[in-house]
Amino acid sequence: MRIVFFGTPQFAVPSLNKLLQSGEKVIAVVTQPDKKKGRGRILSPPPVKEFALNRGIRVLQPTSIKDPEFINELSTMKPEIIVVVAYGKILSAQILKLPSFGCINVHASLLPKYRGAAPIQWAIINAEKKTGITTMLMDEGLDTGGILLQEETEIAADDNAETLSKRLAEIGASLLIKTIKGIKDGSIKPIPQVETPSYATPLKKEDGRVNWLKTATEIFNFVRGMYPWPGAYCYLNRERIKIIKVKAIEGSGIPNRIEKAGEGELIVGTVKGLISIIELQPEGKKSMSAAAFLQGRHVKEGAFFDEP
Repeated sequence: MRIVFFGTPQFAVPSLNKLLQSGEKVIAVVTQPDKKKGRGRILSPPPVKEFALNRGIRVLQPTSIKDPEFINELSTMKPEIIVVVAYGKILSAQILKLPSFGCINVHASLLPKYRGAAPIQWAIINAEKKTGITTMLMDEGLDTGGILLQEETEIAADDNAETLSKRLAEIGASLLIKTIKGIKDGSIKPIPQVETPSYATPLKKEDGRVNWLKTATEIFNFVRGMYPWPGAYCYLNRERIKIIKVKAIEGSGIPNRIEKAGEGELIVGTVKGLISIIELQPEGKKSMSAAAFLQGRHVKEGAFFDEP
């Protein structure tokens, strides 16, 4: 089949790779424009663009998905299927109507749960025991199209958004190939979403602020869901500290207060239980263990994580 692939982050790369390995004809890749990253603000291409160019695939990077020139160019390609994996923008009705077999989306949740931009992060934050991948025949709504296939995976206690994303990306790639095969032979038909939906709202950098007025278990899940982006953080003596890995432990303390700062342990109080900070990253520094952090600073027990 003649396929145009829409995708942007690393999550989409395994799906594009599987399409190529399966012998499908990917005639073009559409991805977001390059963005400035890092301290040097260097213009960097999306992972999907790098992967596509290395394999000689034509790449389009429209600044607007509604650009008439872009839509006309897409139309002249005569795609049979458009595949969308974490592209980052909602396709217009005009684009949805272009391919003869429709537009297929690989979404990282068990729809209709967690429609939207950050399903992996919110599934962990909300202490879900399982999640998965849904392939869907797209319509004009936000992840509202008919379900084609679904596959579940458990969320392990040591998963964070990064590890779960990698696993789901591979599941999604395999499920995409099964979906296209089913569309070709007519064995798969879209099933309407009938259950009550939930939504995974987009995350912003400031959403990573740790709320110590939650339970230790809730903070544990929050830190896992926020890694690696936008990252959980707090402030200590007005220094911004990124919290990378924590453990919820039994005990009682005062929310926000450092209950222990010695013997390699940095333990903070919550409304129920304690949080042991295992790995953290001071502003402008590399990530380090709590023990290494305590060696370089005079952190006193009884001190509070304060306002910036």
